[in-house]
Amino acid sequence: MSYFAVLFALNLEQARPLARGNWVHAGFRGWTRWASRSLDAGKPHHGWIAWTAAVVAPALITLLIHWLLFRVSVLLAFAWSVAILYVTLGFRQFSHYFTDIRDALDDGNEGTARELLAQWRNVDASELPRSEIVRHVIEYSVLAAHRHVFGVLGWFSVLAALGLGPAGAVFYRMSEFVTRYWIHKSKFPGEGASPALQGVATRAWGIIDFVPARVTALGFAVVGSFEDAIDAWRHYTQRFAANAPAASENRNDGVILAATSGAVNVRLGGEALKTVVPTDAASQGFPAGELEAEDRASTESTPGRVPEVAHLRSIVGLVWRSVVLWMALLALLTLARLLG
Repeated sequence: MSYFAVLFALNLEQARPLARGNWVHAGFRGWTRWASRSLDAGKPHHGWIAWTAAVVAPALITLLIHWLLFRVSVLLAFAWSVAILYVTLGFRQFSHYFTDIRDALDDGNEGTARELLAQWRNVDASELPRSEIVRHVIEYSVLAAHRHVFGVLGWFSVLAALGLGPAGAVFYRMSEFVTRYWIHKSKFPGEGASPALQGVATRAWGIIDFVPARVTALGFAVVGSFEDAIDAWRHYTQRFAANAPAASENRNDGVILAATSGAVNVRLGGEALKTVVPTDAASQGFPAGELEAEDRASTESTPGRVPEVAHLRSIVGLVWRSVVLWMALLALLTLARLLG
């Protein structure tokens, strides 16, 4: 059932993606905001309480509903899994920016590409040369693909195999979202979470994403240039840094970006983008990209070719081949379970 739930959700999301600012994501924002305002008293143990309420509680509610529906009908439980995956899994939650920037670069309209990148990441991209536009689009896109597709797919599949339904998808997406949201809101006076809560959320996210990040990197290596991807993974992961305080998250992102660099032979890493604090309320949505305007510290670049528009097509191919790979593995595991 897990395989078909993922397949249905991916196809549904491609055919009819969720609109930005939809009520589901608005509800998650409201819940996260309530948890921080009501339970965050500035101490680490208060931070864990707020994080548990914001992340674990929705996952447990998802699990309870799944069990109740399963007692009534397997089809209802299946439909519930598809619905949860539809709002947590998918490319269309971020890919419109990628497509629009790629089309603008294809048309030679670098000004439009810079504006779209600035809107997507809430950064100052006015001085970026063409190759740097491509580089940042590649880096943000592969991380978004991991957080919206491969990470969700991994947590969903493992917990579903244990009889926990779609709770894994909610747990993973909420743990990622609250980290971004609380750090983002801290930029607004009187609205942000305490440093203790931000630290708790970031540490928890680094642990939760540790294995999925490496599974994604391995998938990129398998469907790309394997030896180069593994070599870049081993030697250049530490060249990537993020503004998050937890070293575990830096390593997680660095593993994915280093493997991507080797898999498609593209130079990644370099100068940071300057964050612009958003004022448009529409920029405060749930999908990655609207909140996730993280500065990357200046780093050394990895070896490889200078980023160019052709690399964007290579990244699309790399991601879709990875999807096919993991869907094939999930299908084989499902078949083995049925036959066993």
